[in-house]
Amino acid sequence: MSKVSGKNQVTIPVSVLRAAGLAAGDDVVIRAAGPGRIEVERADDLIARFAGSVPAGTYPPGHLDELRDEWRR
Repeated sequence: MSKVSGKNQVTIPVSVLRAAGLAAGDDVVIRAAGPGRIEVERADDLIARFAGSVPAGTYPPGHLDELRDEWRR
């Protein structure tokens, strides 16, 4: 059993990480899943799930390139 520390940290047992296929250094997303429940999901699983999910034609041609150019400024 783990305990939430004064710094709101929790140690996850190695056996649980291995069973979940997670390892040190993995990027994860953590979210509340209801009272007393927290979900931890590998971030690249989310990318795989949502990549390409916006239908073609959602944005006018060149719009995303314009946005990317704004980020580089």
